[in-house]
Amino acid sequence: MKLPGSVLVCTALLVTVCAEKSVKFSDEPFICPEGQGNGNFADPATCKRFYQCVDSFPYLNRCPSGLHFDDISKFCTFKNEARCGPIPVTPAPITETPIDIALKCDTANCELPYCFCSRDGTIIPGGIQREETPQMIVMTFDGAVNHNNFDHYQKIFAKDRVNPNNCPIKGTFFISHEYCNYNMVQGLAHDGHEIGVETISLQKGLEDKGYEEWVGEMIGMREILKYFSNVTSSEMVGMRAPYLKPGRNTQYKVIEDFGFIYDSSIGISPSKIPIWPYTLDYKIPHECKAGTCPTKTFPGVWELPLNAHYVESYEGGHCPYLDQCVLHNHDADDVLEWLQEDFSRYYDQNRAPYMMPFHTNWFQIKELEQGLHKFVDWALSLPDVYFVTGTQVLNWMTDPTPLKNLNTFDAWGCKKRDNVPEPMCNNANKCALDFKPAEANFTTTRYLETCRECPNKYPWLGDAEGTGLFNDNYNPERK
Repeated sequence: MKLPGSVLVCTALLVTVCAEKSVKFSDEPFICPEGQGNGNFADPATCKRFYQCVDSFPYLNRCPSGLHFDDISKFCTFKNEARCGPIPVTPAPITETPIDIALKCDTANCELPYCFCSRDGTIIPGGIQREETPQMIVMTFDGAVNHNNFDHYQKIFAKDRVNPNNCPIKGTFFISHEYCNYNMVQGLAHDGHEIGVETISLQKGLEDKGYEEWVGEMIGMREILKYFSNVTSSEMVGMRAPYLKPGRNTQYKVIEDFGFIYDSSIGISPSKIPIWPYTLDYKIPHECKAGTCPTKTFPGVWELPLNAHYVESYEGGHCPYLDQCVLHNHDADDVLEWLQEDFSRYYDQNRAPYMMPFHTNWFQIKELEQGLHKFVDWALSLPDVYFVTGTQVLNWMTDPTPLKNLNTFDAWGCKKRDNVPEPMCNNANKCALDFKPAEANFTTTRYLETCRECPNKYPWLGDAEGTGLFNDNYNPERK
């Protein structure tokens, strides 16, 4: 039976099967929160549904059978893992005055490999022509790696999928802590994928917290990955802020102090010509969509921004994460066509890196996953398209190399890197650990899988190795 006034909209979001536009299940219609932009919000009536707000319009979505919406992580997960909402958030006081003191790009004093900027952010580095520029595709995956997604990721990076230089395609994983399987992360790192840092707790409101909070979240997450996945700190050089809410100048000061090379947290509103990555020696060359971007200069720190995904008709809306766009059907061929049109804006214009950010949610709908596989195979049929990591993008940008010379471009080669961890271990330790969330007055159980011995306690802020002592003290690598 069709509800009066309803418009069925099948969506590419998360784990949904269908969204109903403007459907009411209570006397009070849902209103998208002001000032929080596009995103996913808990249904006050039930944990089995949530709303996606796109340009202030709410689309009602259902989790698949057996799953519930987690109002912290903002996706559907198992019932015992879901933190049902709405969870109130008290904004933290802003710790600094956001005065924009960074200067506009000065190309005369900004030279590669240490600095890169352009007036509007659209210029190809190194003076290379578009036809000589490789089209880089950067597939990134946010959140924990576990049994919900690992096999899907393995299928994407099948061994027979290779770049034009005959090297396997690679991706970047920005890891968060809860429910993460560190044996699987170790396997990804061993296979040559890049491991980046998100945060330990994915707490909301972190963008307004102070230096110590950012150090605890970012450096603590890096230490957890180092200890439980055997990934060296020198290999973890990129990070992403939760919910794409950059931490104003504070986050970037931590990046600078603790030896990270790049951030990838800044979303960009729909733009006809995509923006290239840039260093933060100067003012960012576009509007700050989140409102919490850095306003000071951080020389040599790179930003890999997230250009908005959309097609010319805006069918599906626009989104930084692909699983947040609202497509109007789930046919794999239509998903392919949508991605091809979105991609062509980069390929046909300035060849800015095509960032493809995902949460696990995309892989919960088989048609979306099938469409993605079709897109990957289609893109690899093009002679000038390379699937690379965030760091490999910067390797190319700091040493712009024409297409004809990429077969001998060492940074994209297949040579085994140093400091690569061992493969996944066959008999990993499966640890059931007590965990008491900071906001709770009860103890629950969290599971952790690692090749190391099980820790005493569930690792958390201030206790990256799970000793139970909570005495971590991180010192900057450089001032």
